[in-house]
Amino acid sequence: MKLLIALYLLPNLVNSYFTPTPMSSLRNISPTKLYSETNTKAEKAERFADELGIPCQDDCSMDKFPNMPESIHPGVLSGEGLMDLLSDAKTRGYAMPAVNCVTSSSINTCLEAARANDAPIMIQFSSGGSQFYAGKGLDNTNYKAAIAGAVSGAFHVRTLAEQYGVPVILHTDHCAKKLLPWVDGLLDASERYYEKHGEPLFSSHMIDLSEEPIEENIEICERYLERMSKMGMVLEMELGVTGGEEDGVNNEDVAKEDLYSKPEEIWEVYQRLSKISDKFTIAAAFGNVHGVYAGDIDLDPDILNRAQGYISDKLGAKAPKDKKPAYFVFHGGSGSELKDIRNAIDYGVIKMNIDTDTQWSYWEGVKNFEAKFSPYLQQQIGNPDGPDKPNKKYYDPRECLRAAEVNTVKRLGQAFEDLKCQNILGLGPPEEPENTLGPRRGGLPV
Repeated sequence: MKLLIALYLLPNLVNSYFTPTPMSSLRNISPTKLYSETNTKAEKAERFADELGIPCQDDCSMDKFPNMPESIHPGVLSGEGLMDLLSDAKTRGYAMPAVNCVTSSSINTCLEAARANDAPIMIQFSSGGSQFYAGKGLDNTNYKAAIAGAVSGAFHVRTLAEQYGVPVILHTDHCAKKLLPWVDGLLDASERYYEKHGEPLFSSHMIDLSEEPIEENIEICERYLERMSKMGMVLEMELGVTGGEEDGVNNEDVAKEDLYSKPEEIWEVYQRLSKISDKFTIAAAFGNVHGVYAGDIDLDPDILNRAQGYISDKLGAKAPKDKKPAYFVFHGGSGSELKDIRNAIDYGVIKMNIDTDTQWSYWEGVKNFEAKFSPYLQQQIGNPDGPDKPNKKYYDPRECLRAAEVNTVKRLGQAFEDLKCQNILGLGPPEEPENTLGPRRGGLPV
């Protein structure tokens, strides 16, 4: 009965929070005053599971984790809990994998991998991924399908992140200038959600204006940080260009010098945004490239180290003791060498994007499944066991999709290890799930 109630409530919740609402009541209040009134989980209404009327037991029912600050809890984070997680990553020397998701299956895969590695994770949507989540049959004029898809995905993450018992940063990826209406629609949804729950629907958004003049880049980011920080959200901004191709944006022919940020530029961003809020991260370019290539890719993470030193010198006595005032993010992580990943973490990187490698691992799972069971996948009736034997349990889409999930959980395990992001929460290994149901005629061993 509770599941029926949840199925009834979820679309109504999505519809309610998606409708844009005037923000005059929020925009005239200072970010500090507004968020300080609701910056702990105890002051928020209740768990998302409680609102939906679905069970919340075991890991889901925890208020905090053994090895984490008290503000960090199972589910989607924002405000104090979000900033405490970023600080914990930088202090303890790990970074979170940030995985682009395009289906509920890819979201569930990320949550399963996070719990298996006893770690937090970032789940993020691109504009194209958001549109795909909504369905390619929907018209996307004014990015309405991409907005609806991301909001739908956000509610899926909120529903299941608590169930898996892991903290999640719910993020959106590259948003170029032409895509700003997409993020505007998501902020409208977060503001409406905030009015009812005291927290935003999303944790953070990335504004990527690296192709614009730097002054315009910073000015627009300032405006978005002002709006977002009132809800305890984090802004990610990009300096320099990430090479390669992703989600329809092709920078494969960009000039090589544009792939590297300068410490002076990073300092300019840091000081300008810090006047508004501390809730921002910087995607500084150090030779990053989207995708996996056989060509000449020269990562120079020491750019981040030099930038931290430059900013610390500018701050003088106000610099933190670790001399790492900036939170950096690593784009184009797929295919990177371990030494570059580890050096970047040492220099203040707290998350690394991984998309190309997880796309491949998902496809590889399907490919290997087809290769293994090919004789059973050619027709509905008839296989090596007999001409009248049915093949339903082989071509049931749950089987090849589960094979894709299992393979991607394994690949993400490697990412968690590379990022030193294992055994972070203090939960220990998860218990083996029980009562897992397979296709009608019995599941295959995937």
